[in-house]
Amino acid sequence: MVELTSQQKTYFRGRAQRIGATGAVGKAGLTDAVAGTISRLLDRHELVKINIPAGPGEERQAMADALAQATGAALIAVVGRMVVLYRPKADAST
Repeated sequence: MVELTSQQKTYFRGRAQRIGATGAVGKAGLTDAVAGTISRLLDRHELVKINIPAGPGEERQAMADALAQATGAALIAVVGRMVVLYRPKADAST
């Protein structure tokens, strides 16, 4: 999982305000297929916004943490039903 400083998180939160939602987790929750799709989105975009199902704040936070863990990304923010994730692109030379 990617570790970021608070300054880096602030920067990525600002960048995330200018992008639309790039994915969603449905009623079935976080499945392997959903995690794979979001991982591919992160490969392509580095910074993604994901809509998650409505629920109590603790459930949304737990889903956001599980999503970050499943994709190996850093959890930047959880705002309402929106989760912002960041994972740097893999080095092309490897």
